[in-house]
Amino acid sequence: MTALRERWHSASGAVGRRIDGLPKSARITGLLAFIAFLYVLPNKWFYEYLNIPGVWIPLYTTRNDMAAVLFYCAWIALLALGLNVVVGYAGLLDLGFFGFFAVGAYTVALLTSPESKLITEYNWLESPWPWLVTVPIAISLALLSGVLLGAPTLRLRGDYLAIVTLGFAEMIRIIAKNQDWILNGDRGIPQVGHPPGKYPDGSAIFQFEFKPYYWLLLTVIIIAVFLIRNLANSRVGRAWVAIREDEDAAELMGVPTFRFKLWAFAIGAAVGGLSGSLWAGQANFVNSSTFSLENSILVLAAVLLGGAGSIGGALLGGFLVIYVPEWLRSVGDVFGLPEQVVVGGTEYDVSPTSLRYFIFGVLLIIVMIFRPQGLWPNRRRAAELKDRQKEVAVVE
Repeated sequence: MTALRERWHSASGAVGRRIDGLPKSARITGLLAFIAFLYVLPNKWFYEYLNIPGVWIPLYTTRNDMAAVLFYCAWIALLALGLNVVVGYAGLLDLGFFGFFAVGAYTVALLTSPESKLITEYNWLESPWPWLVTVPIAISLALLSGVLLGAPTLRLRGDYLAIVTLGFAEMIRIIAKNQDWILNGDRGIPQVGHPPGKYPDGSAIFQFEFKPYYWLLLTVIIIAVFLIRNLANSRVGRAWVAIREDEDAAELMGVPTFRFKLWAFAIGAAVGGLSGSLWAGQANFVNSSTFSLENSILVLAAVLLGGAGSIGGALLGGFLVIYVPEWLRSVGDVFGLPEQVVVGGTEYDVSPTSLRYFIFGVLLIIVMIFRPQGLWPNRRRAAELKDRQKEVAVVE
């Protein structure tokens, strides 16, 4: 096991060094080509020819619309990008990230839907607001909720902070489920507004088709990556790293740890609210069923799978936790695997579609054994884990 792990680390390190050794112009060209690939990817005339060279194993999803899968991948990737600021940079364990997502989604739904009780019953609004106007409000309210939650609780650490954030998310979900005054309970809010934009023939671009929303999400992710990357390389980012490594030492060196932790919490909450507003526009319906603990755990798993503290790792993890289970649906078709088997007169469902989350869970365990730092780790984080492994080996 140790030999396999060392071989894996050696191979992945060699690839990273080769990429870093390329001229800057070549790296920029490669990045632009990859971004163009992502924009073209949801088109059927393009992705239907993607397969593993030498054997016909499609890399696209055959049982689900590829554009829909890519939209959900981008949605989770944006959430992972926001949670990575909190968990990866500042080292704060947040299990309630979907609470901020819910704040953004419900804000857009209440302000843009003609079925909102703010319009139909209480007459607080004369008519639905444009979607584009409500997005900054949703982001601001999510950021404010992050500050209000973080101000009294960020003096806690580790498991205690995780329990508080988990309680916040569950509180939002339960209120949304049971409260009928404005949020309409489990019946939810239908007819949520869409982003603006029309085709030359006058038809709306953003309705229920996934492809335009995927392109919009991809553009938002590129902008968010640029802003977060600059922030991580600034004085604020260095303070976050110091807090993550040793909060007591950082405070002794003069870093205002509480203020920087609050900034991380607020920025992550703002990204969560932005993601909620984009999701609500596409879904056209908002209720409490989406804001479950499982989704918060899924986003946290995406961050850890890709590599905490790494922007590329967060995006990669967000893509994989959605794409791999959906791709596994088509494995049975590709290899002609049976859907059911009969054992002792009893029929069992053994199709990859039914077992896809079990298979994906096994893959996650394997990755965590061989790559505890994640598939695309932050260099500093990877070096820390390597040093700790050496310390353990010396003690043993």
